[in-house]
Amino acid sequence: MGHKAPSNKKNKPFLTKNGKAWVILIGGFLLLLLSIIVSISMGEGKTSVTTILNSFFHYNEDNIVHQYIKEIRLPRALAGVFVGIFLAISGAIMQGMTRNPLADPSIMGVMGGSELAIAVVFAFFHGTSYLFLLFASFIGAGISAMIVFSIGSWTKGGLTPVKLALAGTAIGTMFSALSTTIAIRFNVARDLSFWYAGGVVGTKWSSIPFILVVAVIGILIALFISKKINVLSMGEDVALGLGINVFWTKLLGSVTVVLLTGASVSIAGMIGFIGLIIPHITRFIVGSNYRLIIPCSGILGGLLLIFSDMLSRVINPPYETPVGAITSLIGVPFFLYLARREGRGL
Repeated sequence: MGHKAPSNKKNKPFLTKNGKAWVILIGGFLLLLLSIIVSISMGEGKTSVTTILNSFFHYNEDNIVHQYIKEIRLPRALAGVFVGIFLAISGAIMQGMTRNPLADPSIMGVMGGSELAIAVVFAFFHGTSYLFLLFASFIGAGISAMIVFSIGSWTKGGLTPVKLALAGTAIGTMFSALSTTIAIRFNVARDLSFWYAGGVVGTKWSSIPFILVVAVIGILIALFISKKINVLSMGEDVALGLGINVFWTKLLGSVTVVLLTGASVSIAGMIGFIGLIIPHITRFIVGSNYRLIIPCSGILGGLLLIFSDMLSRVINPPYETPVGAITSLIGVPFFLYLARREGRGL
């Protein structure tokens, strides 16, 4: 009798990379919906799921609980989801374009630029509209990004990952110091305290239309350039050899990062490390294809931030712990691990 050839079935993964991506996208989206319900139910005077659903489908203007859900808790939950999506996608784009595993809007100084711009608005443009504040945040993020990339490019040896992180940290720290100086000098420290701490508490419905517009524009551009980022992540020489317009790809990617990060800071303040952590986790699950990394990072980023927001309410009730502190506690050890691993690139 002949012997059967050894089977390779044991070596085949249960799910392909595409299959895992679909699990994240579909399962993560459903989990996001559930998380929004749970987030709304939390806080002082816990609300039942039945009451929440009634407020959605049978809203009663005379019901105080319905009003509270609609005007306070629902905008907060939605803002948490979108800010997490924005920061995670920004981090994925930055890491792909720069080939820098340490890239993140908070580490690269982009958030510091937004923070400084908001401080200037509070100090010199009292009673300004939210749209103007959003625009100023975009401008600050853009200027900061240009300075960081310029400093990193001018140094000897070129733009290595660790040099880019060091330049971003230095510029971000300088901008934060300037923001603090302006806040003290012009007596706007109380107004800026929310942005320093980071969080989505106090988000109003007036912010949601701008969040949706930024989400549509930013996510569509990110998906559009995702295939080009795949090539760019292999190196500029390879990208040029394959006919990729490196300048326009980087420009579109930078505009997307500035747009998403600027909106995030104007809504939730300084929330760091989501853009660092989530793309790494996503790459571990779905591989190195940015057509999968970008949308999956968005879903996982939204989940991380809304869970962090919920955790902020249960650590020290009835007080709330800043969400930025929670994400930093998670992100700093992760950053130190990556910095040590990439330190040979100096």
